[in-house]
Amino acid sequence: MSGTAEEIAQALDASAWQRLSAGEGTKGPRFYDGAYLELADLDAAEFNQALSGTWTRGLLVRRSLADGKLAFFTTWCPAGTGAAKLVQVEGCRWAIEDSFETAKNELGLDHSETRSWHGWHRHVSLVMLAFAMMASIRHRANQPAPQKTPPRLPRTRTPRTQTPRTVARQTSSAGRSRNSDASPPAWPSAASSPHTSSPGRSGAGHIKPPHNTHI
Repeated sequence: MSGTAEEIAQALDASAWQRLSAGEGTKGPRFYDGAYLELADLDAAEFNQALSGTWTRGLLVRRSLADGKLAFFTTWCPAGTGAAKLVQVEGCRWAIEDSFETAKNELGLDHSETRSWHGWHRHVSLVMLAFAMMASIRHRANQPAPQKTPPRLPRTRTPRTQTPRTVARQTSSAGRSRNSDASPPAWPSAASSPHTSSPGRSGAGHIKPPHNTHI
């Protein structure tokens, strides 16, 4: 395989392209057409002693869905890494560039006029620390507010459920009180009865008239 990256991309077959997502954006998933070509398998230990196994150098081509523009990326990854994983890693570049732009505009990342490596390193370290704190505060501030709970109303005492025995007792008590009000007393009182005189023991004695009676 030879030629420029654009010439290689133009010569690819239609089956080599895949519709892949480069991650979430401000308007949802960022879809592109991508194609991946493995160029060479190399021993990773020859380039980095901390790595082991076979790693692959490759070419990742990204094609825009809107205008068909091409973007090219060289890759260095373990052998067998899929194109979807590489596209996701490439999609992180947008977030990194956005973070650098924010750090420059709001925290002065590019306002360093140091003349030594130590001065530049200290300036960048302090700016990135401030940026991390700002990102954490912004993340917490953008979380949705907790739902408000309605106020608790005072409890009202509900009437007790009447059992059949209680209903029967109340009915019998009401019936007795109605009967007592409607019927006259069985035994008249002494105040309501007329004054009478009873005869003597032998029955021969005269009845003494009252004092207010004129004969």
